[in-house]
Amino acid sequence: MVAKLIRPFFLITILFFMAIFSNAGMTRVGMLGVSVGMVLEPPHLDPTAGAAGAIDEIVYANLFEGLTKIDRNGHVQPLLAKSWTISGDGKTYTFSLEKNVRFHDNTSFDANDVIFSFERAMALDSVNAQKNLFEPIQSMEAKDPYTLIIHLKRPTGDFLYNLGWGDAAIVAKESYENNKISPVGTGPYRFVRWDKGNQVILTRTDFYWGIRPSIDQVTFKFISDPTAAMIAMQSGDIDAFPNFPAPELLSKLQKDPKFKVVIGTTEGETILAINNRRPPLNNKIVRQAICHAIDRQSIVDGAMFGYGTPIGSHFAPHHPAYIDLTKQNQYNPALAKKLLSEAGYKPGELALVIKLPPPSYARRGGEIAAAQLQKAGFKIDLIPVEWAQWLDDVSRRKDFDLTIISHTEPLDINIYARLDYYFGYDNPAFKDIINLVAQTTSDEKKIPLYQSAQKMLADDSVNCFLFQLAKHGVWNAQLGGMWENSPIQANDMTEVFWDLR
Repeated sequence: MVAKLIRPFFLITILFFMAIFSNAGMTRVGMLGVSVGMVLEPPHLDPTAGAAGAIDEIVYANLFEGLTKIDRNGHVQPLLAKSWTISGDGKTYTFSLEKNVRFHDNTSFDANDVIFSFERAMALDSVNAQKNLFEPIQSMEAKDPYTLIIHLKRPTGDFLYNLGWGDAAIVAKESYENNKISPVGTGPYRFVRWDKGNQVILTRTDFYWGIRPSIDQVTFKFISDPTAAMIAMQSGDIDAFPNFPAPELLSKLQKDPKFKVVIGTTEGETILAINNRRPPLNNKIVRQAICHAIDRQSIVDGAMFGYGTPIGSHFAPHHPAYIDLTKQNQYNPALAKKLLSEAGYKPGELALVIKLPPPSYARRGGEIAAAQLQKAGFKIDLIPVEWAQWLDDVSRRKDFDLTIISHTEPLDINIYARLDYYFGYDNPAFKDIINLVAQTTSDEKKIPLYQSAQKMLADDSVNCFLFQLAKHGVWNAQLGGMWENSPIQANDMTEVFWDLR
C-alpha cells in the first residue's frame, strides 16, 4: 500500500519540478539552460582572427580565456594569470599562471601556449583584428611551465587591460587551426554545435579549472528582426536578449512582470563612417558638408526612440576624458549646402551610396540620414547588406562611400591611427598623440592626450559621429547575473543563474 502511494506522489513531484524548470530554461531533464538572443550571427568563432563583435559576444569568458579578464564594471581581473609583478621601469611583466588548466580537447595549458598565442597574433601574416595590442611586446620567455616573463619595448599603461580583450585569448597549437568552426578554449563552457543561420550551443565542461557556472547549457540564437525578437521573448523561446533590437517595444516589456528591462551603457560609438581614401570624400570640405547635414538627435529619436547619447567624436561620454564636441559639426543644412557648393557640386550632383548592415540602428538610422543628406543636396542610394557582405565590402575591401556602424570595442580611439582601417584616416599628428597615450602609465596624464585626439577627429570631420549606443537589456525576471552594461563586447554567462524562489 505504501509503495502504491509513493509512486503517484513521486510522479507528481517530478512533473511539478519539470513544469517549473520548463519556464526557466530547462533544456532537458537534469540540465538547466539559458537561451540568449543576438542580433548578428558571427562569421566564425575565433576571437583571435576576426573583427566582428558577435564572435566575442558568444565566446568571451565562456569558451575562451585570456591572461586577464575585463569584468562587468570594466575593471581588469586575473584569469589564466593568477597574479603578476611589474618591474620598476614598467617594461617587464612576470605572470604567475594558473595550474591544472586544460583545454577542452584535454590538452594541458602552460606558458608556452601563451607565447604561441601572442607570437601568432604578432606574426607578419597575422589576421588578428587588434594586432596593435601586441606591438609593445619585445620578447617573451617561459621561466618554467607556469611562470611567464614578457619584456616590453616601452612602458605601456594599458597592457594588462589589453590582455583582457577577446583578441588576446589563449589558444593551443594543437587546435587553433579549427577554432573558426570548432573552437577549443580553456573556459567553463565548451562548443557543442553551430546550426548556421540559427544558433550556437555551448555546454558546461566537466573539468573546468575555476569556479563552475550555475548554468549547464547556453544557446545563442540569432534573431535580427525586431518583431521576431519580441515574439521570441514573449513566447519564452528566448530567456535573455542583452541587446534587444526593438527599442520602440521596451515600454511594453517594462510593464510585463515576467521581464526585467535594463537600460545600460556600452562602448558603442555609432557613426556615419566616411571612406576618407575615396575621392571626393578625401576632401575635408565634402566631409564637413556631410556632417552638417546630419541631425544626430533626430536619428536618436527616430531610430532609437530616444535611447542614445549624441556624440561629437569617437569617445564614450561616460569616460572621464570625454569632451562634448557635438556643436562643432552640428546640424546646419544651409551650411551643408554652402560647403557642398564650395567643393564644386550642384544640388543632386554628388551621388553617394550608404551600405547598411542588419542592426536596426543602422537600417533605421540610415533611412533618416539619407533623407537629411538629400535635403542638403546630396544624391543618396541605400544598399542593405548582410553582415558577412559588410565585413567583406567595407571592412576588408574598403569598397564603400558611407556606412553606419557601432564600434563596440572599449577605448578604441586608437583605430584612427591605423592607415589600413576601413575609413582610411591618415594624420601623422594624430598618430603621435596615440603613441604618447600608449606610453603614458598615468590615467590622469592620459586625459589631455585623449581630449586632443577627440578634437583632432572633430576638426577633420573624419566621420559623422552620431550617438553612443545604449544597451537595451531584456531578460526573464527570474534570471540573475546578466551584465547591465557592456564595458566590452561580451555576453559573459559565468555568473548567470536562475532564481526559482
